[in-house]
Amino acid sequence: MGVADRIIEKVKSLPEEKQTEVLNFVDFLEKKIKEEENRGWSKFSLESAMRGMEDEKPLYTLNDLKETFS
Repeated sequence: MGVADRIIEKVKSLPEEKQTEVLNFVDFLEKKIKEEENRGWSKFSLESAMRGMEDEKPLYTLNDLKETFS
């Protein structure tokens, strides 16, 4: 018997109120996984966009500032 089958059997034995809690938790886990995947793609996208920029000279220096705060 696989993990999913064992989970189904245990959930079936719970009262409906608790089954709803389990369903809410599964929804939460799915959302969390999607957010982690999106974060990974966002990081990859930013890294791809910035690739090679570390070798570029800065356009401005501190001398270009009109005001400084300390």
